Amino acid sequence: MEAFSDGVLAIIITIMVLEIKVPHGAEPANLVPLIPVFISYVLSFVYIGLYWNNHHHLFQAVDHVNGKILWANIHLLFWLSLLPFATGWMGENHFSQWPVIVYGVVLLMCSIAYFIMVRFLIVVHPKESALVKAIGNDKKGKISCVIYLLAILLSFVNAWIGIALYFFVAAIWFFPDTRIEKRLESEP
Repeated sequence: MEAFSDGVLAIIITIMVLEIKVPHGAEPANLVPLIPVFISYVLSFVYIGLYWNNHHHLFQAVDHVNGKILWANIHLLFWLSLLPFATGWMGENHFSQWPVIVYGVVLLMCSIAYFIMVRFLIVVHPKESALVKAIGNDKKGKISCVIYLLAILLSFVNAWIGIALYFFVAAIWFFPDTRIEKRLESEP
């Protein structure tokens, strides 16, 4: 499952970078119109990296999976696979309102899908397992969903507020969730 997820995430990143069109012209000024596209790409690249990193940390503590977990993982990959579209639309349209809103909806759905997958993992692991103890009530995951929803709503007022909040959520997840590593290190 991890290898499949890694492959899908690698393809997603590849698709995103291929969407950045090479400018016609050899002067630095020819790059200026690509700035919004590049900023969108960087933000989405960071998000894909965050999901990849946290997915790996999570599955270090997983003892087994079942069909529900496999489907929950596919559900997560589905929403992540929409990031290249949302990224491209947002960058090409210079962070206009509707592309920013759609980008936020995709991020929100990725977050919800990850939350669902984690819940399914908790159900199949004993309460005393490192995974269940490490996840706890997942405040950061819940807060992220709330911020995404807030960003989507505030983007109706000003798209730049949404962009700022998307960067904020990425920043709070930039440092890997070490709860799992700490639990695994403390287990005999």
